[in-house]
Amino acid sequence: MADSNHLRQLQQGAVPWIEWRSQHPQIHPDLSEVDLKGANLRGADLSYVNLKKAELSWTKLIAANLNGAILNQACLFKAELIDAMLQKAELVDASLIAADLRGADLRDANLIGADLKGANFDRADLTRANLIGTELRGAKFREADFSEADLRRTDLSEAMLLNANFAHANLSNANLYEAELMEAHFYHADLQKANLMRSHLRKAYLFAANLSAANLSSTDLAWANLSKATLTGADLTGANLRGANLTGADLTGAILTAACLRGANLSRANLTDANLTNADLREIKRHKTILSRAIMPDGAIQP
Repeated sequence: MADSNHLRQLQQGAVPWIEWRSQHPQIHPDLSEVDLKGANLRGADLSYVNLKKAELSWTKLIAANLNGAILNQACLFKAELIDAMLQKAELVDASLIAADLRGADLRDANLIGADLKGANFDRADLTRANLIGTELRGAKFREADFSEADLRRTDLSEAMLLNANFAHANLSNANLYEAELMEAHFYHADLQKANLMRSHLRKAYLFAANLSAANLSSTDLAWANLSKATLTGADLTGANLRGANLTGADLTGAILTAACLRGANLSRANLTDANLTNADLREIKRHKTILSRAIMPDGAIQP
């Protein structure tokens, strides 16, 4: 339960709260389980405050300092966290449904098991954040930064992730079904066994990404950069790879049945044991697909 003295200090207003905190820097206020629903805490210094199980629905936390705060199991339904600072914050099992986190700083934050359905993370920084087991259906992440983030087994199905940065992120076994990922950046990202079925990756940057055994069936990868990507055993059935750059990509054992490869660049790509019908091969050769020095399914090297 919250410390009644700490709660009274906060309720006196922003200025007295700031003064009290500056006079007692050694105290990490305890506001656990407190009800601050709809309160205006714009710009408040709540760094390292214990807000476990706090009720913060509709609370205004715009530009608030929540660095290192404990928000485990807190309810932040439709909370306004625009430009809030949440570095190293603990948000395990927190509810942030429909919360507004545009421009928020969530570097190194722990969001394991958090419910983020419909939340807006546009331009948010989630570098090295831990999002294992989070619920992200319908969340928006336009231009968000997920560099080195841990997203293993995370459900990002139908999420809006346009221009998001996933460089070096771990997305193995993640669910990205029908996610909007146009022009997203996946440099050296781990997407092993990820479900990207019917997702939109047009013009995405997947240089050296690991997509081994990933489900990319019916995925739009038109004009995507997949240079040096690992696609061993990936399912690309019916995928749109029109104009995609697959230079040096490893497609060993990949399923490419009915995939569109018109104008794709497969130079130096490895297609050993790739699943391509004779009709697929004829289509590739008819539509200006670049195959120079590519290793074909039968092991032959193209001139």
